[in-house]
Formats: sequence, structure tokens, C-alpha cells
Amino acid sequence: MALTTYTKPLGELDVQTLQSVLQEEGFDFSEKPYAFYSAKKGKLNVTVYEKGPKVLVQGTGTEDFVRFTLEPKVLGTAELGYEELHNPDWFEPHFGVDESGKGDVLGPLVIAGAYTDKDLAHTLLEMGAMDSKAIKSRQKIAELSAKIKNLDGLKYDVIVLKPETYNQLYAKFNNLNRLLAWGHATVYENLKQKQPDCTVGLSDQFANAKVLDYALQQKKIDMKLKQRTKAESDPAVAAASILARDAFVSWMENASDEWGMKVPLGASSHVNKFIKNFPEPDQMNLIGKLHFKNFN
Repeated sequence: MALTTYTKPLGELDVQTLQSVLQEEGFDFSEKPYAFYSAKKGKLNVTVYEKGPKVLVQGTGTEDFVRFTLEPKVLGTAELGYEELHNPDWFEPHFGVDESGKGDVLGPLVIAGAYTDKDLAHTLLEMGAMDSKAIKSRQKIAELSAKIKNLDGLKYDVIVLKPETYNQLYAKFNNLNRLLAWGHATVYENLKQKQPDCTVGLSDQFANAKVLDYALQQKKIDMKLKQRTKAESDPAVAAASILARDAFVSWMENASDEWGMKVPLGASSHVNKFIKNFPEPDQMNLIGKLHFKNFN
């Protein structure tokens, strides 16, 4: 399967070096929100985002660009195709869990998990599975989510905490990290039922690692848990990230249709405007996370 999407963290000097390389190779530059720059040549697009920073390469010729331009001329490494050598733990059997909607004032909190082994990890990498935040196309998220769900041997679980349920749980836990840990532990519990022989799980780093450890103990889940910053580089967590994002955006789209007004993402001024104009204020608990200061 030809690689058509690739993302990689960059150093500050790499951002400048890559820009010079793209100029030398005749790429056409354009502006893009939240990006240092975006460049295109033929059907190949290269965008360097401010957050990270990181580079996103998409389109025909992605693999050749990474192998023969990005790695030797900018990164100074040869990693593509050598992932198993550089990251052997990606290819060991394990669960990966991630969430979507945690920072969104409106909509649900979605937590998803996936089980992968060596073959599944390779397939996910070839498919272009990555942190969903690096995938800007709604269609691409939907396509990848469908492919992940149909992969033979890949066990997955998705829980959607609708706002009404989320608000009830938040009142119970009175702390977002504890609520999130309970959600992660619930997904691990469900995954263990589907793949009982798996003994390792990976989540993004919690602010307090012990919170998630405690949630697993409460559910009597015997498993070696790893927490790591930027865990979404791992294929299992990347798959979970995509599944969670697809379910979150689908819920928001359906809610927009149901209420006859677009339910905005994030926590911007558009959210405040939506709250102000919402036709049923007494039903706001059905669509918003009420502990956010936007409701105060």
C-alpha cells in the first residue's frame, strides 16, 4: 500500500531547513491557519504546523519525499521502513487508548481503544494512521475509521459519554482527570474482554499518573499500564485517536441536524454565540459540558 500521509515532529531549525529545501525544489507556497507555511508541488502537499512544530506530508509521492528529501536533507535520519528497529514496542501486542472532545465546551467526551500486534501495527502505519489532530480532512478521518474497524484481528472499543451523562459523571467525580481516568479504565476493561491475553496498555500521559492506575485497580484490571507524552505516535493509540475523533465529530454533526443549528467545536467565541442563541436553555445539559466557564 503506497504511503499517502506522513507526520513527524520538527525542531525549530528543521522548520527553516525544510522551507529552504522546498524552495530549492520548486514548491509553491501558501498560507494556512496555524501553520508556519504550506507548500505544494504536483499532487504532493507539505505543511508545517506551529503546534509541535510538526510536518504533515500528504498526497502522491509522500513516501519518496520522506525517504529521499525529508529524512536525508532535513532530519538527518533514516526511519521510514525501519520503525520496528527504532520503536520495537509499537509492534508488541498491546492496547492503545485515546479520547476526543475533552477540551470542547459542547458535545460528548469520546474515549476509544484498539488492540494491535505486529502485523496490525504495520498495516496501520501503511494505511497512514496517525494522531487524528494531524488529519484536517473530515472525510479522511471517516475513511480511516471505517478501515480500522474492518481490519481483521483488530479489536476496538468506543464509548460516547453524551453531555447529559458526562455532566452527571462530572458531578460525581468533581474532577476532569478522575472522570477521564474512569473512561480510560472502562475502555481497557472492555478491550480485555475482547482480547483477554493482552497484558499491556498505553495511554497519553496523565497530569497525575496515579489517577489512572487507581481507576484500573478499582476495576481489578491486571495489566501493565504505560503512560507517555505524545503516545499518538504509537499505531494502537493513533487508531484509537481516529476512532474517537470520528465518533465525536459524527455526534456533533447529528446534533447540528437535530437542533437545526451548527454545533461548533472547541471553545471559541462561536461557542459563546451558540450558547446565547440556543433555543432551549433549560436543555443545555443535553448538548454542553456545564462545568466549563462559558456557562457561568
